[in-house]
Amino acid sequence: MKADLKGKVALVTGAGSGIGQAIALKLAENGANVAVNDVDRAKAEDTVKRMAELTGEGFAVIADITKLDDVRRMVDETVKYFGQIDILVNNAGWDKLEPFLENTPETWERIIAINFKGPIYVTRAVVEHMVERRTGKIINIASDAGRVGSTGEAVYSGCKGGLIAMSKAWAREFARYNIRVNVISPGPTDTPLYHQLKSTEFGAKILSAIEKQSPFGLARPDDIANAVLFFADDASNHITGQVLSVSGGLTMHD
Repeated sequence: MKADLKGKVALVTGAGSGIGQAIALKLAENGANVAVNDVDRAKAEDTVKRMAELTGEGFAVIADITKLDDVRRMVDETVKYFGQIDILVNNAGWDKLEPFLENTPETWERIIAINFKGPIYVTRAVVEHMVERRTGKIINIASDAGRVGSTGEAVYSGCKGGLIAMSKAWAREFARYNIRVNVISPGPTDTPLYHQLKSTEFGAKILSAIEKQSPFGLARPDDIANAVLFFADDASNHITGQVLSVSGGLTMHD
């Protein structure tokens, strides 16, 4: 789809590769200026370089979303550079595919910090700015693992399920400020992280089985980016608190 996001500013977390990079490029292609967040400067700057021939401008902002001070600095730098934030995409995520009984507390803490606490920190910092302007779109990238559960992803599933529920609560609270909050739940998507998860014997067994159950196979990062574009555009202004599954039919029965 095409949208007119000229004059809009988006902040996309984890935008140095994979789904996040596709989202940043899609928003810039449709006119938005984009603050490209990642913990890896080289990756963030690569995304910005790819925006050179697009309509919107890119700006690399390096921050660890698991650290609140980093997050507040990121938001302050974005507002200073672009003047505002109209669209927030909480995309950054991380997972480790293994049986729950083999998880370590260190694994739990990292998954929870990135997938659950991170969006809390970023949303709090950004929404304070959006409330002042009484406008905004918040788009959270969850996972169908958070809707139906997934073998080998117990804590990750819990975090994404929590993000879905939290997004609905935010949608209710922020509506009075003209702020919409929606969720996109991808299924298996062809990203570097996906291939990393599939590189182990356990991961290959689980993910290969899931692929066989998906009528349309793996998603492309651009498939997720197109869904984000819809929620970022004025065409979705009458939609809030909703969850859109982009999983190629994998979970259509749920």
